[in-house]
Amino acid sequence: MDPMTKMWVSLIAILVMGLSVFLITFARTKTTGVLRGTLSFVAFIIMVIGFLGGMVALM
Repeated sequence: MDPMTKMWVSLIAILVMGLSVFLITFARTKTTGVLRGTLSFVAFIIMVIGFLGGMVALM
């Protein structure tokens, strides 16, 4: 992978992880019950995707 592609992949991974942080913060402060659990789970999945994207950028 060329350096420019690595840059874009890592930037997207950072933005995806930022989205997961926003989502988990929103879920913990504004929601309750099943919706809170669902949003937290979705945020966790998004964070894992961002982590994997970051690992791809390092390879």
